[in-house]
Amino acid sequence: MAGSKRNRREFLKAMGLGAASLAMPALRAGARAAAGEGPDAGLPNFVFILADDLGYRDIGCYGSTKNRTPNLDRMAGEGTRFSSFCSSSGVCTPSRSSLMTGCYPRRVSMHEDERGEWVLFPVSRKGLNPSEITVATLLKGKGYATHAIGKWHLGDQPPFLPRRHGFDGYFGIPYSNDMGGAPAPGPPTLRASPGALAPVAPALRASGASKDSPYPPLPLVRDDEVIEAPVDQDTLTERYTREAVRFIAEHKDKPFFLYVSHLMPHTPLHSGERFRGKSANGKYGDAVEELDWSTGEILAALKAHGCDGKTLVIFTSDNGGVRPDNNGPLNGTKGSTLEGGHRVPFIVRRPGRVPAGKVCPELATMMDILPTFAALAGLEPPRDRVIDGKDISALLEKPETAKTPYDVFFYYFMGQLQAVRSGRWKLHLPLAKKRHGWHLEPYEEKGMLFDLEADAAESVNRIDKHPDIVARLTALAARAREDIGDDGRDGKNQRPAGWVEAARPLTLARG
Repeated sequence: MAGSKRNRREFLKAMGLGAASLAMPALRAGARAAAGEGPDAGLPNFVFILADDLGYRDIGCYGSTKNRTPNLDRMAGEGTRFSSFCSSSGVCTPSRSSLMTGCYPRRVSMHEDERGEWVLFPVSRKGLNPSEITVATLLKGKGYATHAIGKWHLGDQPPFLPRRHGFDGYFGIPYSNDMGGAPAPGPPTLRASPGALAPVAPALRASGASKDSPYPPLPLVRDDEVIEAPVDQDTLTERYTREAVRFIAEHKDKPFFLYVSHLMPHTPLHSGERFRGKSANGKYGDAVEELDWSTGEILAALKAHGCDGKTLVIFTSDNGGVRPDNNGPLNGTKGSTLEGGHRVPFIVRRPGRVPAGKVCPELATMMDILPTFAALAGLEPPRDRVIDGKDISALLEKPETAKTPYDVFFYYFMGQLQAVRSGRWKLHLPLAKKRHGWHLEPYEEKGMLFDLEADAAESVNRIDKHPDIVARLTALAARAREDIGDDGRDGKNQRPAGWVEAARPLTLARG
């Protein structure tokens, strides 16, 4: 990242001007809409619901026989579900950066933290650059009310929090629910490496972290202030739901963008009293079934307040599940560049605009949310920087006939380019040394080629049978390395993350 550090000052200066010049016309349009002028009366609302570590097969309509998800199944029946929707990463921080910016995580340098860990940890000096233009920033400039609820995980320092990225309000936890107090049991690869938090250890202790814990108490934040620490995680899904319903009631008469980012079913698993011990799938099923209830409450609120027909609702997950059986029939898990790490449920509903009961098999990705919401709101994505995502509004409205806008899609693990997809073919690149995620993956030094239409489980390596396809995908990988970067090589169009020199725990501001 040496090149990115050298260019940080110049980038910030340039982006400050670019962001301002882009925002002004949209802000004027928003002011006209607020005054009852302009063409914005028919603008759609957007509700984006994000689960954390929910697997491809964790919902009934995707094949679960253990978790009861009647509300999500009904949502799919009243809308369209995608069978080939991919996150841009197998882990949290990178995928969320794509959701907000419409870019590959490496494009905006959010593919790893400043110490080379695969997500941001508490009191990180790094975060999503305030000069990035998020989907919330775009919609706010059009006059939308914007609100973020739940897990953020794009930086816990003041310049990186949601209200610096286009959200009018925020209610949630700033990072993963296992990053408060003592770490939850789990694979050590999910924790900060030994000594990673040493530079901020005194501040952590001052914030209430015990000598046995690397983290401060898990904080619940309202806007920019910690209001509870440690938060009672058993209550969070219900509290997030009440917050979402309240926001809908208060903003039913103007366009709004509501982002609900749940903490479940990330470990440690939690659920409210009315769901605890009630599922046939243990604590995991309890948590998933409460998410289903929450979605039902949000949909009911939209109907009760007359917003149903003008609101696009999306439900998905930030990455694949943590156990292989969560992701069947796909191979791989969270953290993987196999399909099980990247391919997730994606359900979209808007009565009268999104067809009911359809399945879209075309490739779409987490990066598409910004350009798609922009298009539906009569906006354009930023023109002064590269945006990798595509407008998939045609897929939403004509899922049986529209085709994917992607010629190529790149699979990164942290900063390493590991696989390339074009059409039905996916090439796992030949790598001298492969960085691994949650579990070790099948790996051959000469690479692996899979036909995803015939073999979504990536079980039959066809690399020896199609040298022409391998050559074409290898050339596309070379293009990505130059443009976005790969391992220690910066891409020519890679932008720096945000940075603070002195990070401090949010909980130090309490009391």
